[in-house]
Amino acid sequence: MRQYKKLGEILREKGLITQGQLEQALALQRATGERLGKILIDKKWITEDALLDALSERFGIPKVQIDAYTIDPAVVKLVPMAMAQQYKLIPLFRVQNTLTIAMADPLDIYAIDAVRYQTGYQVQEVIASEKDIEAAIKKYYSMVDSMDRMISNLELTQVVELKSDEEEADFSAEEASDEASIIKLVNMILLQAIRDKASDVHLEPDEDVFRIRYRIDGILHEISKPSLALAPMIISRIKIMADLDVSERRIPQDGRLRLRVDGREIDLRVSVLPTVYGEKAVLRILDSRNAIIELEELGFHPDTLKRWEKVIKQPEGIILITGPTGSGKTTTLYAVLNTINSLDKNIVTVENPVEYKFPLVNQVQINPKVGLTFAAALRSILRQDPDIIMVGEVRDVETAEIAIRSALTGHLVLSTLHTNDAPSAVHRLIDMGIEPFLVSSSLIAVMAQRLVRKICPNCKEPDQKGMAILKTSEVVLPRGRKLYRGRGCRECKGTGYSGRTGIHELLIMDETLRRMVIEKAPVDEIRNYAHEHGMRTLREDGMDKVFAGITTLDEVIRVSAYHK
Repeated sequence: MRQYKKLGEILREKGLITQGQLEQALALQRATGERLGKILIDKKWITEDALLDALSERFGIPKVQIDAYTIDPAVVKLVPMAMAQQYKLIPLFRVQNTLTIAMADPLDIYAIDAVRYQTGYQVQEVIASEKDIEAAIKKYYSMVDSMDRMISNLELTQVVELKSDEEEADFSAEEASDEASIIKLVNMILLQAIRDKASDVHLEPDEDVFRIRYRIDGILHEISKPSLALAPMIISRIKIMADLDVSERRIPQDGRLRLRVDGREIDLRVSVLPTVYGEKAVLRILDSRNAIIELEELGFHPDTLKRWEKVIKQPEGIILITGPTGSGKTTTLYAVLNTINSLDKNIVTVENPVEYKFPLVNQVQINPKVGLTFAAALRSILRQDPDIIMVGEVRDVETAEIAIRSALTGHLVLSTLHTNDAPSAVHRLIDMGIEPFLVSSSLIAVMAQRLVRKICPNCKEPDQKGMAILKTSEVVLPRGRKLYRGRGCRECKGTGYSGRTGIHELLIMDETLRRMVIEKAPVDEIRNYAHEHGMRTLREDGMDKVFAGITTLDEVIRVSAYHK
């Protein structure tokens, strides 16, 4: 029979505790009945990690890091949550008739017998820290419970058959089970994204892993790494739901699908791209609840909002919103339309794609495959007697010329452009080939914007690091103000942030600026003049939100590093 060294002897031989500490701990154990390892940890004589190493060596039981595993919800369901909490354990995976469970105390034979009786499987125990097990119980059991509820509420607006009639005849029960599991897994991925308020879902095959990431508040977070073998099946399911060609894997494809969750409709834009490791899919989540947004909700400074509301009520001219992809330009455009929309105006939009539908607004979806481009749609729209035209994006000189000439002939034109800041938009139009006098006479205003994450209100605390950084800069902290940060908590999933708001830079054209445009003045001169005459820069607007405790110094630096 194998002879095990005592735990205390192993720890002493490793030099982790002294003989005196061991004797004190053993005396406490006899008096209290507490486990020796717990006593040593409570006394801070050893770490929990050192204890796990010693237990693993003594009993030959592997030690694991639970966060290295992505646990299948079906495996979690094998053991009731109450049992997992009582015995401090969690199932990790099942191979045929053996269930591997992570335990804080792998010598608890009552716990092992309880799991064996509950599941009907043989049990293979491994060691993990009690803290990690408790965190995993909270994470996986809450996810399984909420996922089950959400999946039961999920309705596809169109039922898609996975097999043709010819294939159905040879469709085995095992294949049916596998396919049902893929359907359920995809539903879980989408529903978890909706629950986490993600804007995008990325499904990415790599050389060795299949990675699932959600974009939450503008930042990508890795959520899971399912088996790489599941990638083709998951991507195929997405393509079927979006009515794409499943057999075509060589070219990019775009599509849409619609879900109904908790009584509301969710649209998803689907983009599939072939990569060297297989097809990658990105799904943009469009929640109809976010369609109608008021300008007051976008984070405008009161003075900027007042000037912006005056600008958008002009009867003619072109207004541009600038910023990189994901900076909220379309959201601001929709908020403007919501503000100026009325029965006495004919509003027509040209979009790619139409993300949200508005009453009283005639929305056109471009389709380059049949020749319906931005420019072609604009030419036709001008024969529709419009008052206000919204162009999703000025992408080429032809679109820009038609938009500007529309503004010069009595229409209010709203559009977006990709530039770093507001003053740069002027030179961008000229660089595209638009004559300076046309830009000068048609342009009313340019709004540059970025999105910054807001500090989580549940774990907000003073930001000592930010205060130290600020002291080395030229920025002066207003009297009585502090900088804040999010410590990270369960509500914000450890990020310290929850939600986003905008920072803005509004350039309004005046006679001096129009003359500077015609004279092709350098962009720095235009920027300096606009700043001297009331334009708040992106950095200044961001710092005001830092001083107000809305966002952090790191966030403002991240999104406006080159736009002082």
